[in-house]
Amino acid sequence: MPKIDIHRPHQLSIAEARAVVDQVAARMHEKLGMEGQWQGDTLRFSRPGVTGTIAVSSDAIQVHAELGLMLSPLKGMVEQEIRRKLDEHFA
Repeated sequence: MPKIDIHRPHQLSIAEARAVVDQVAARMHEKLGMEGQWQGDTLRFSRPGVTGTIAVSSDAIQVHAELGLMLSPLKGMVEQEIRRKLDEHFA
């Protein structure tokens, strides 16, 4: 399965970064039916065809996603969209 790993530094507090991730997760739920649950400072998310985590630390966000067979051909587009959202919220 194709994997996406993106590390993005940020200047926010952990609470502020988690709030941003919550906002993005809410939009992912509305648009894509993505389900997510926090475990500590890591949001675990899934929907048919993709599973992953968004880990929040004091100075960085780490996104890890595994795409299923149906989404494999879209890996580049999915990764580009994740990077765009990270730039939008954490640049």
